[in-house]
Amino acid sequence: MRDKLLPDMATALREAGLADGMTISFHHHMRNGDHVLNAVLAEAAKQGVKNLTLLSSSIFPVHAPLIEHIKNGVVTELDTNYMSGPVAAAVSRGLLEKPVMFRSHGGRPRAIREGSRVIDIAFVAAPTVDPMGNISGSLGPAACGSLGYAVPDAECAKTVIAVTDNLIDTTLESVSIPHDRVTHVVKMDSIGDPKGIVSGSTSMTRDPVALAIARKAQAAIRASGLLKDGFNFQTGAGGASLATAQYLREDMIRMKLKGGFLLGGITKYLVDMLEEGLFDSIYDVQCFDLAAVESIRKNAAHHEISADTYASPRQKSCCVDFLDTVLLGASEIDVNFNVNVHTDSNGMIIGGSGGHNDAAAGAAMTIIVAPLIRARLPIVVDRCTTITTPGNTVDVLVTERGIAVNPARPDLADRFRDAKLDVYSIEELRAMALKIAGEPRKVEFTDRIVGTVEYRDGTIIDSLRAPA
Repeated sequence: MRDKLLPDMATALREAGLADGMTISFHHHMRNGDHVLNAVLAEAAKQGVKNLTLLSSSIFPVHAPLIEHIKNGVVTELDTNYMSGPVAAAVSRGLLEKPVMFRSHGGRPRAIREGSRVIDIAFVAAPTVDPMGNISGSLGPAACGSLGYAVPDAECAKTVIAVTDNLIDTTLESVSIPHDRVTHVVKMDSIGDPKGIVSGSTSMTRDPVALAIARKAQAAIRASGLLKDGFNFQTGAGGASLATAQYLREDMIRMKLKGGFLLGGITKYLVDMLEEGLFDSIYDVQCFDLAAVESIRKNAAHHEISADTYASPRQKSCCVDFLDTVLLGASEIDVNFNVNVHTDSNGMIIGGSGGHNDAAAGAAMTIIVAPLIRARLPIVVDRCTTITTPGNTVDVLVTERGIAVNPARPDLADRFRDAKLDVYSIEELRAMALKIAGEPRKVEFTDRIVGTVEYRDGTIIDSLRAPA
């Protein structure tokens, strides 16, 4: 490693030339267990640096110290794909002078590669680093698996600092990010808690509503004609999505099918399907639990991929373009099939696109799985508070009460009716929900814009306003 290894974070920031107004980037594979972003900003504040743009692929509750750095002027601009927790709440109320730029997981590497977002210093949370500066995400006490979201940053940033808690003496056999992308290496006591990578509910649900949704989604996929040899599939980590994956497993065993690949944020349930021989491979941009981390370390059919390979529309092709079916969630879906996963019913920021609009654009059939009523509020609305994913990329809504098909897909509607599924218009599902829950109170907003929603291709599709 020779001159790459630096003694501490303070030295690393000085060697990298961190200065006022720079753009610094972080990846989120440690998710809510991350220690690196907070450590870097704490040192930047000590050194008196101001007006930084923070390009972090996601922001989680663990990053609450960021609020004070914004108040003190250390950070003045945020660019992210997802945001939850105290920072999201503070931004919703107008913490930042500049609106947050929300991108998708495919839109972020597109922006980095085309140069519309230039990174001065990229900080890579590196679970293991070898003597040359090669990085592995799958080894070490803070192993998090795939480092797919860090790859564009490491390849395009002017300076790349690998931050690790596990320096080894031997050369890595499997490399996530090669040494020739790394400028400096710095060691800290802990880069994060790997238990924090677990994404929400990654265990099988017992909720009867979620299970009913899963059974209807299973029936829809089966009726679509897409469930056959070579079937490529992506699902989230929510209860209904995981249950649907398990029900599809039953179908595939019964029908003696073998799928092509599984994609996206990977959980134990998808790993099990790979190990059972139901799919040829997994393409993994992010591990959602520790079973996935173990799998990517030992199974050659479990492939680590970059964010570009996963979803960037700038590439010649990306994995989402080969999906047969994707299951996605929603906080709202409107009668034009636009979907919101940015804000809740009060207009507060609760997330972001992540790969939502990327996968919806690429899949042959995009299914939204959601309860008809959540927290006594209808899931189907006249117009989404925030548009995350345009309705022209959404094909099906599956609720526990019935299924709605986008009018642009009469082929699917015919197949579902032939299979005797409960098919309604989306307006009928909305009327059904209103009859049960009543018309919700309309949320009022100020004129203050707190966020901008960029679609994966770089066009701006919506803005977020602070609730009144």
